[in-house]
Formats: sequence, C-alpha cells, structure tokens
Amino acid sequence: MATKAGYTGGSDRTNIVRQFDESRMRLGLDTVDILYLHRWDPETPLQETFETLGGLQRSGKIRYIGVSNFAAWQVMKAQAAANIAGTRIDIIQPMYSLVKRQAEVELFPMALSEEIAVAPYSPLGSGLLTGKYFSGGTGRLSTDKRYAARYGQKWMLEAARALSELAAELGIDAATLSVAWAARNAAVTAPIISARNVEQLQPSMDAKDLMLSAEVYARMEALSPRPAAATDRLEEASS
Repeated sequence: MATKAGYTGGSDRTNIVRQFDESRMRLGLDTVDILYLHRWDPETPLQETFETLGGLQRSGKIRYIGVSNFAAWQVMKAQAAANIAGTRIDIIQPMYSLVKRQAEVELFPMALSEEIAVAPYSPLGSGLLTGKYFSGGTGRLSTDKRYAARYGQKWMLEAARALSELAAELGIDAATLSVAWAARNAAVTAPIISARNVEQLQPSMDAKDLMLSAEVYARMEALSPRPAAATDRLEEASS
C-alpha cells in the first residue's frame, strides 16, 4: 500500500505530516508500505524533508521511502540528505512507456547502480497505447488539454497506431503488450497499472504472464525513438 505527500504545499515537515495523516485516515491504516514525495520541492531544505520521513519510518508509520517525478540528480541529492538522516530512498516512481522513454537515460542506470526499486507509472501512455482512441474511445487525451499536449505529438500517435497493428498481428491486446514492454526493462521492479473497471484492468493484468520474445521487444522498441545517451563517452569509460 502506497500513498503520496507534497503535491501541493511543499515538502516541509508540517505539510508532509498533515497530508500523510489525511491519507492514513482515508485508507484506514496505521502503517503504509511506501510514502512517496510527489515531486521535487526546491524551496524546502532536503534535510528537513528527510528528517521528517525518517521519523515517520522509525515510528513504524511507513516502511519505505519513495520519490516521484524526480530527475536522477535530484534523487541522488535527496539520497545524500536521506543518508545523513539515517535512512534512504528505497524506490522511485518515474513516468515510463513506449512513448515516454526519458527514464532510460539516467534514472534507470542510476537505480540499477544504487539498488533502488523502480515502479514506473503510465505504461499505457494515459490510454494512448491501448488503441482506444483510434476506434472512437474517449479518455484523458480527449478531455484534458494537459494530457492531449503531453501525448499529442505526431510520432506518438503513429507509434500507438503501429502498436495496435502489431497487437492485431500477434493476437495480443495492445495494453498487454505495452505493460509487458515496460516491465521487461531490467531496471523496472513493477509498472503501476490502473483502470476504471475490471474490463479495462484485465489486459494490463495479463501482462504478468506474457514473456516478450527478444524479437517482439525489438519490434516494439523500434516504434519509438530511443532517447539519446546522457554522454557520448560511455564506450571510452567502459574500455
């Protein structure tokens, strides 16, 4: 069971404790497995934030500490503060899908190196990769301007359409393929899936039993541009 704090109001002690207590009341739980910081707060000293999280952990109210929507440098800066506070960041929650692959550049290598779990969200690209919008379906992309802008680039739509064609060829739901693709990355612990009803949820659940072949994985990866490496000196560093 996981919840978040700090989407509004910042990551100072008072706000974290207040929002976390509100979440626990709604959940009806004394202890939550993971408490995520919802986003980076440039205004609050990191030491205050992680002393607060460490205190919640020591009191038994949370088991693990996570951060969401952090860049790699922000995770490592926060991890240093967490270490001083006698705790650590255990898990990160970045956006990741076939059409949102920025996490591959620095976040995933960092997580593997530092043994941080990864629970990426939106493996379906807010529904774009299910193919529903090509058959007249509606959802966030058709009702929310922010999501329409985030996933409205021409190449993303072309990738989603090509994925639907591949899914039809293989006889596998496009949502199943999308979640299985995200889960196959070595850095990913488990993608976060969501749905409005059981019918929508089932294709994502089916991904746990789907082992993508190297060929299918490569065909899917080729549908979207691979993000550029953070440095062009990787080969020299490894030689």
